[in-house]
Amino acid sequence: MTEFTFKEIGERLSSAFRLTARPLAVYGSETLPIGTTHLSDVNRCFAVSLYQMATKKDVSAIYVSADSPEGCCLGGLYHVGFIPVPEDIKYFISTGRKDVRGGAAEFLKSSPEMVDRCNKVSGKISPLGKYLIIQACEAVPDHDPGVRSICCFGYGEQIRNMAALVHFDRDDPFSPVIVPWGSACSTFITFPAGMAENTPKNTAFMGPQDPTQNYILPAEMMALGIPVGIVKKMVKNLDASFVVRRPQVAFPNRREKSK
Repeated sequence: MTEFTFKEIGERLSSAFRLTARPLAVYGSETLPIGTTHLSDVNRCFAVSLYQMATKKDVSAIYVSADSPEGCCLGGLYHVGFIPVPEDIKYFISTGRKDVRGGAAEFLKSSPEMVDRCNKVSGKISPLGKYLIIQACEAVPDHDPGVRSICCFGYGEQIRNMAALVHFDRDDPFSPVIVPWGSACSTFITFPAGMAENTPKNTAFMGPQDPTQNYILPAEMMALGIPVGIVKKMVKNLDASFVVRRPQVAFPNRREKSK
């Protein structure tokens, strides 16, 4: 198989799936690439930063590290392995506690204990390197810097088609694409990059199902976090699949009215 650069991978995905948001590459590095912007200069939230990078296109690469956590969401720093899980998070995202953030709660889980159990199932989260780098595929160097995953933002039809291509050469009808519980940055970064110890293998992650991001993401917008091995197979399979051979099915010009 021809090895594509990540610039070419991004171009092929964007063209085939008619993406208007740039595919983003996730990797770790022991050195900081020149011209990389600190995540907090885009937004304190990891997920919002990725979405703005993909759609506004004025920043090509962002970074964060354990040595430069200033201005970043603590939950995000935990989800990329730079800090232990903050003790108050389990209360904040479940039912609250009076002495934690004034009793504020998101009611995303039924109890703090449930949050603990979910974190235990996910396992230890390990950083990818001294620096976490998120870079537009179009800006990734021709030599692979160690890309672990790709995050693609798209509307429902685009993401459905991408998920169908993940399934193209898989005999398991259940696990190739799943919707995991967790923060949006887990869907975009942590799980597809394999940073959580017990992350399912050879699986793409659709979402986010985290409703706290509904204020920033358009109602129709979704994302697919894809491990790099799956991405390369998707690009290889494009020409043999429905995406290229039956584009009128993937992207109909006319839809029949529901009766």
